[in-house]
Amino acid sequence: MAAGKWKLYEAGKEYIGDGTIDLDTATFKMALFQSTSNADTLSGSDTLADLTNEVANANGYTTGGVTLTGVTWVNSGGTITFDCDNAVWTASGGSIAARFAVIYRSGSSGSPAVTDALVCVSLLDTTPADVTATTGNTLTVQINASGVFTLSGADSN
Repeated sequence: MAAGKWKLYEAGKEYIGDGTIDLDTATFKMALFQSTSNADTLSGSDTLADLTNEVANANGYTTGGVTLTGVTWVNSGGTITFDCDNAVWTASGGSIAARFAVIYRSGSSGSPAVTDALVCVSLLDTTPADVTATTGNTLTVQINASGVFTLSGADSN
């Protein structure tokens, strides 16, 4: 299923700006959260540990999510795009149900060090229901063809 719009966490914007998150070299992960999570609260959440109600470590989901592959940070004509491959989980022994997907920088960096810094969050379904993969099926967070997010703007004086 296609992910909704990705919203940058306030701390994520700061971490990108001050170099705590290096979009060229860092390892990024995507984790899934339940509808009862605070994952969509953009201010006051700085790290993965600040978020509540991650999907349980079971049925094909591992706490902390999956490492993102195909991560790129590319400048094309003055528009900078952060992109990655789709994230996929295969349900096994039960269902995986989630409401939010969160991208975060895995590990520790910056001074003072920040561990598992939040980047952005996406609401997985706009209807009042979780996205669910039943046993033997996959839950795929499909990234928009235009990437996760872009930075662009005109020159200013």
